[in-house]
Amino acid sequence: MYCDVMLDLKILGFLDEGPLHGYELRRRIEELDGPGTHLSEGTLYPALTRLENAGWLVRTEEPGARGRSRRRVEITPAGRQRLHQILRDPDEGTLTCLPRFLVVLAFLSRLPDPREREEVLRRRLAILQAPAPSFFRNADGTPRRAVEEPDPFRRGMARIAGATRREEAAWLRETLGAPDRPSAAPTAPEPT
Repeated sequence: MYCDVMLDLKILGFLDEGPLHGYELRRRIEELDGPGTHLSEGTLYPALTRLENAGWLVRTEEPGARGRSRRRVEITPAGRQRLHQILRDPDEGTLTCLPRFLVVLAFLSRLPDPREREEVLRRRLAILQAPAPSFFRNADGTPRRAVEEPDPFRRGMARIAGATRREEAAWLRETLGAPDRPSAAPTAPEPT
Protein backbone atom coordinates (compact mmCIF):
# COMPACT_ATOMS: atom_id res chain seq x y z
CA MET A 1 0.00 0.00 0.00
CA TYR A 2 1.45 3.36 -1.11
CA CYS A 3 0.72 5.37 2.01
CA ASP A 4 2.08 2.69 4.32
CA VAL A 5 5.27 2.29 2.30
CA MET A 6 5.90 6.03 2.08
CA LEU A 7 5.21 6.49 5.79
CA ASP A 8 7.41 3.48 6.60
CA LEU A 9 10.19 5.02 4.51
CA LYS A 10 9.94 8.33 6.35
CA ILE A 11 9.84 6.71 9.79
CA LEU A 12 12.64 4.22 9.15
CA GLY A 13 14.71 6.80 7.26
CA PHE A 14 14.66 9.31 10.09
CA LEU A 15 15.24 6.61 12.71
CA ASP A 16 18.23 5.35 10.73
CA GLU A 17 19.78 8.75 11.44
CA GLY A 18 19.35 8.13 15.18
CA PRO A 19 16.75 7.35 17.86
CA LEU A 20 13.93 9.86 18.29
CA HIS A 21 10.94 10.50 20.48
CA GLY A 22 7.58 10.31 18.74
CA TYR A 23 6.94 14.06 18.74
CA GLU A 24 10.35 14.76 17.19
CA LEU A 25 9.80 12.08 14.56
CA ARG A 26 6.43 13.61 13.73
CA ARG A 27 7.97 17.09 13.45
CA ARG A 28 10.64 15.85 11.04
CA ILE A 29 8.12 14.04 8.86
CA GLU A 30 5.96 17.16 8.71
CA GLU A 31 9.00 19.23 7.72
CA LEU A 32 9.83 16.76 4.96
CA ASP A 33 6.24 16.78 3.72
CA GLY A 34 6.31 20.56 3.49
CA PRO A 35 4.37 23.58 4.68
CA GLY A 36 0.72 23.09 5.45
CA THR A 37 1.00 19.36 6.08
CA HIS A 38 -0.01 17.66 9.29
CA LEU A 39 0.72 14.13 10.43
CA SER A 40 -1.81 13.21 13.07
CA GLU A 41 -1.00 11.11 16.08
CA GLY A 42 -3.79 8.83 14.86
CA THR A 43 -1.68 8.09 11.78
CA LEU A 44 1.81 8.06 13.28
CA TYR A 45 1.33 5.98 16.41
CA PRO A 46 -0.55 3.09 14.77
CA ALA A 47 2.21 3.04 12.13
CA LEU A 48 4.84 2.87 14.87
CA THR A 49 2.95 -0.02 16.48
CA ARG A 50 2.73 -1.81 13.12
CA LEU A 51 6.47 -1.35 12.52
CA GLU A 52 7.25 -2.46 16.06
CA ASN A 53 5.12 -5.59 15.61
CA ALA A 54 7.03 -6.31 12.38
CA GLY A 55 10.29 -6.10 14.34
CA TRP A 56 11.51 -3.03 12.44
CA LEU A 57 11.71 -0.69 15.43
CA VAL A 58 11.70 -0.77 19.21
CA ARG A 59 10.24 1.69 21.67
CA THR A 60 11.70 2.10 25.13
CA GLU A 61 10.39 4.08 28.08
CA GLU A 62 12.50 6.92 29.44
CA PRO A 63 11.83 9.23 32.36
CA GLY A 64 10.40 12.53 31.23
CA ALA A 65 9.53 15.89 32.69
CA ARG A 66 7.07 16.07 35.60
CA GLY A 67 7.13 12.32 36.15
CA ARG A 68 5.70 11.45 32.74
CA SER A 69 7.60 8.85 30.80
CA ARG A 70 8.59 9.34 27.18
CA ARG A 71 9.01 6.68 24.55
CA ARG A 72 12.19 6.64 22.55
CA VAL A 73 11.92 5.01 19.13
CA GLU A 74 14.88 3.23 17.54
CA ILE A 75 15.36 1.29 14.31
CA THR A 76 16.35 -2.39 14.56
CA PRO A 77 18.72 -4.25 12.23
CA ALA A 78 15.64 -5.78 10.57
CA GLY A 79 14.18 -2.28 10.20
CA ARG A 80 17.39 -1.12 8.55
CA GLN A 81 17.13 -4.05 6.12
CA ARG A 82 13.53 -3.04 5.36
CA LEU A 83 14.62 0.56 4.80
CA HIS A 84 17.31 -0.60 2.38
CA GLN A 85 14.79 -2.79 0.56
CA ILE A 86 12.37 0.13 0.09
CA LEU A 87 15.18 2.38 -1.14
CA ARG A 88 16.77 -0.26 -3.36
CA ASP A 89 13.58 -1.19 -5.16
CA PRO A 90 11.03 1.62 -5.30
CA ASP A 91 7.96 0.64 -7.31
CA GLU A 92 7.19 2.21 -10.67
CA GLY A 93 4.56 4.49 -9.14
CA THR A 94 7.11 5.90 -6.74
CA LEU A 95 9.64 6.41 -9.52
CA THR A 96 7.16 8.21 -11.77
CA CYS A 97 5.57 10.46 -9.13
CA LEU A 98 7.85 13.38 -8.24
CA PRO A 99 6.63 13.93 -4.64
CA ARG A 100 7.04 10.23 -3.85
CA PHE A 101 10.43 10.05 -5.55
CA LEU A 102 11.60 13.05 -3.53
CA VAL A 103 10.93 11.05 -0.35
CA VAL A 104 13.16 8.27 -1.71
CA LEU A 105 15.77 10.87 -2.60
CA ALA A 106 15.64 12.33 0.92
CA PHE A 107 16.88 9.01 2.33
CA LEU A 108 18.82 7.51 -0.57
CA SER A 109 22.14 8.22 1.16
CA ARG A 110 21.06 5.69 3.83
CA LEU A 111 21.47 2.94 1.21
CA PRO A 112 25.08 1.85 1.76
CA ASP A 113 25.92 0.49 -1.70
CA PRO A 114 26.66 3.34 -4.15
CA ARG A 115 25.88 1.06 -7.10
CA GLU A 116 22.38 0.48 -5.75
CA ARG A 117 21.89 4.22 -5.23
CA GLU A 118 23.03 4.88 -8.80
CA GLU A 119 20.65 2.26 -10.15
CA VAL A 120 17.70 4.00 -8.49
CA LEU A 121 18.80 7.31 -10.02
CA ARG A 122 19.26 5.68 -13.44
CA ARG A 123 15.73 4.27 -13.28
CA ARG A 124 14.35 7.73 -12.50
CA LEU A 125 16.41 9.31 -15.28
CA ALA A 126 15.10 6.77 -17.79
CA ILE A 127 11.56 7.81 -16.87
CA LEU A 128 12.41 11.48 -17.36
CA GLN A 129 14.02 10.76 -20.74
CA ALA A 130 10.87 9.07 -22.04
CA PRO A 131 8.31 11.30 -23.72
CA ALA A 132 6.57 13.43 -21.13
CA PRO A 133 2.95 12.59 -20.41
CA SER A 134 0.36 15.03 -21.64
CA PHE A 135 -1.70 16.97 -19.12
CA PHE A 136 -4.43 17.83 -21.59
CA ARG A 137 -5.78 16.52 -24.89
CA ASN A 138 -7.39 18.13 -27.89
CA ALA A 139 -10.96 17.27 -28.92
CA ASP A 140 -9.61 14.60 -31.29
CA GLY A 141 -7.70 12.92 -28.45
CA THR A 142 -4.22 14.03 -29.50
CA PRO A 143 -1.93 15.43 -26.81
CA ARG A 144 -2.06 19.21 -26.51
CA ARG A 145 1.30 20.95 -26.43
CA ALA A 146 1.80 23.54 -23.70
CA VAL A 147 2.04 26.39 -26.22
CA GLU A 148 -1.34 25.34 -27.66
CA GLU A 149 -3.11 25.44 -24.29
CA PRO A 150 -5.57 28.35 -24.28
CA ASP A 151 -5.94 28.53 -20.49
CA PRO A 152 -3.03 30.64 -19.17
CA PHE A 153 -2.92 28.84 -15.82
CA ARG A 154 -2.84 25.39 -17.37
CA ARG A 155 -0.18 26.66 -19.77
CA GLY A 156 1.77 27.88 -16.74
CA MET A 157 1.34 24.54 -15.01
CA ALA A 158 2.73 22.74 -18.07
CA ARG A 159 5.68 25.15 -18.33
CA ILE A 160 6.55 24.70 -14.66
CA ALA A 161 6.29 20.91 -14.93
CA GLY A 162 8.48 20.92 -18.03
CA ALA A 163 11.12 23.12 -16.42
CA THR A 164 11.14 20.95 -13.30
CA ARG A 165 11.50 17.81 -15.42
CA ARG A 166 14.41 19.26 -17.42
CA GLU A 167 16.21 20.52 -14.30
CA GLU A 168 15.81 17.20 -12.51
CA ALA A 169 17.11 15.28 -15.55
CA ALA A 170 20.13 17.60 -15.73
CA TRP A 171 20.84 17.06 -12.01
CA LEU A 172 20.54 13.29 -12.39
CA ARG A 173 22.91 13.23 -15.38
CA GLU A 174 25.38 15.40 -13.48
CA THR A 175 25.15 13.23 -10.36
CA LEU A 176 25.57 10.05 -12.39
CA GLY A 177 28.42 11.52 -14.42
CA ALA A 178 26.40 11.06 -17.61
CA PRO A 179 26.75 13.43 -20.56
CA ASP A 180 24.44 16.44 -20.70
CA ARG A 181 22.61 15.14 -23.74
CA PRO A 182 22.33 11.36 -23.66
CA SER A 183 22.63 9.79 -27.09
CA ALA A 184 20.47 6.75 -26.34
CA ALA A 185 17.33 8.70 -25.52
CA PRO A 186 16.42 12.32 -26.21
CA THR A 187 15.75 14.70 -23.38
CA ALA A 188 12.07 14.66 -22.58
CA PRO A 189 10.12 17.51 -24.16
CA GLU A 190 8.09 19.92 -22.11
CA PRO A 191 4.81 18.30 -21.00
CA THR A 192 2.00 18.98 -23.40
